[in-house]
Amino acid sequence: MQRYQTAGVSRTGAVVLNAFMRGVYGWMTAGLALTAAVAFMTATSPTMLQLIFGNQISMFIVLLAPLGFVIALSAGIRKMSPGMATGMFLAYSCAMGLSLSSVLIAYTGASVFKTFLVCSGMFGAMSVYGMTTKRDLTAMGSFLMMGVFGLIIAMVVNIFMQSSQLDWIISGVGVILFTGLTAWDTQKLKVMGETAPAGDAAALRRGTILGALTLYLDFINLFLFLLRFMGSSRN
Repeated sequence: MQRYQTAGVSRTGAVVLNAFMRGVYGWMTAGLALTAAVAFMTATSPTMLQLIFGNQISMFIVLLAPLGFVIALSAGIRKMSPGMATGMFLAYSCAMGLSLSSVLIAYTGASVFKTFLVCSGMFGAMSVYGMTTKRDLTAMGSFLMMGVFGLIIAMVVNIFMQSSQLDWIISGVGVILFTGLTAWDTQKLKVMGETAPAGDAAALRRGTILGALTLYLDFINLFLFLLRFMGSSRN
């Protein structure tokens, strides 16, 4: 009898985990698709480009808006309704699309597409590793997060130094860090899904949105750092 109950709990946990991870990847994919669509429509519209990049105030608003959404969503998601959390994530995806329209202007479409394919392959491989590995990646994750903070400092310093050599180093380190973070975050989300309350649909939905945001950020950052290596400038 005890063995049957344990098996039943395991089956229930597996169902919740599968539903949780499907939600995470589903919303992440929806966010990326929305970002790509908004970026493409903006980059091909002279009116939108003039509205966004025509003056410094609007440009800074568009560039900083995604950061504001990330902070608000990460800090307040537990107090939001599932609908509001979903709406905030989709609004963030749109804001990121407006910001990333500059990428489609700066790089050729072919190089952007090629980089996207490579990024998708790397992201998929590391996410599968994070889901299937028996190794605890907690220690690696802490090291990687320290590396991200160091990377941010180096990027700020290079704004003033304008060193092309340091820029290449930053790009290489960024690829390594966000490749590793993809595996770590996936394992972390797997654990979250395994411990998610089966009867609390609202908490499960908020968790999937937070997970989608986490992996979305890993994908976008990995893509942007890869683009520094693989992108062909239009100029």
